[in-house]
Amino acid sequence: MSEPRLKSRLWVQMALRMGDAAGTPGAVLRHGDDSAGGILVVLRGRAGLVVLDQTRDSSGDLAWTRGSGPAAVDQATADAYLARQTRRDPDLWVLEFEAPDLALPFPGRVV
Repeated sequence: MSEPRLKSRLWVQMALRMGDAAGTPGAVLRHGDDSAGGILVVLRGRAGLVVLDQTRDSSGDLAWTRGSGPAAVDQATADAYLARQTRRDPDLWVLEFEAPDLALPFPGRVV
């Protein structure tokens, strides 16, 4: 039996509050499924944008992958990526944070 997971809506609320507390304000760009929707995070920095996909590592812990690639991208590239992902999964949440250094505003790691 797998361990219980935090509902998406609660995780989103936590991430937004932690971002605000860290001086990295965030917003919900797209509201997904409250219980089990996947989450995409857009980090808007000085170098451009990075889109992170929520995933699980080999231990089952929450982690993030750079869906938009290893380098920061422009707005059009990020928008195209988000459109492709939300077409495939209509339950996705999309959050955006003002993160000048492109660092996560909440606990987590990028794999």
